[in-house]
Amino acid sequence: MTRLHLVPSAPDAFASDPITDEEAAAMFRAAVNLFHLWGVTDGEAAILLDMPVRSYARWKADGPQRMGRDGKARLSNLMGIHKALRIVFRDPQRAHGWVRKPNALFAGKSALDIMLGGELTDLMRVRRVLDAERGLW
Repeated sequence: MTRLHLVPSAPDAFASDPITDEEAAAMFRAAVNLFHLWGVTDGEAAILLDMPVRSYARWKADGPQRMGRDGKARLSNLMGIHKALRIVFRDPQRAHGWVRKPNALFAGKSALDIMLGGELTDLMRVRRVLDAERGLW
C-alpha cells in the first residue's frame, strides 16, 4: 500500500487577504460612481448590495458603515465587472451601456437584469462571463 506523504506547502498563491474595512469603503465609493455611470437607481443599487434602500441612501450620503463578508464580496465582484468591461470595450460609454443591453449570453436579458436577481452568485455569473470574454480562462 502506497502512503501519501503530506508536505507543508507554501501559502496558496491564489488566496487573497480579506478585504479591509478601508478597502471596502473605497470600493463602496467607487460603486456609487459606477452605479451613476450605469444609470442604476438607488433601489437597484440597494438590491445589488443586498441592503435596504434607506441604508444605501444613508451610506451614500454619510459614507459606508462596517460591512460584512457578503457585502465586501459583492463590491469586489462589481469592481471586477467594471474592470473586465473596461478591458473588453475600449470606449467607456460602450462599457457602461453594455450593462443594460439585452444579451444572448443571458437568454436575451441584460447583465443588470441578471445582477438584480439579488444573489451574490448573480454578480459572480456576470463577472465569469466577462472574465471568459476577456480571455482569463
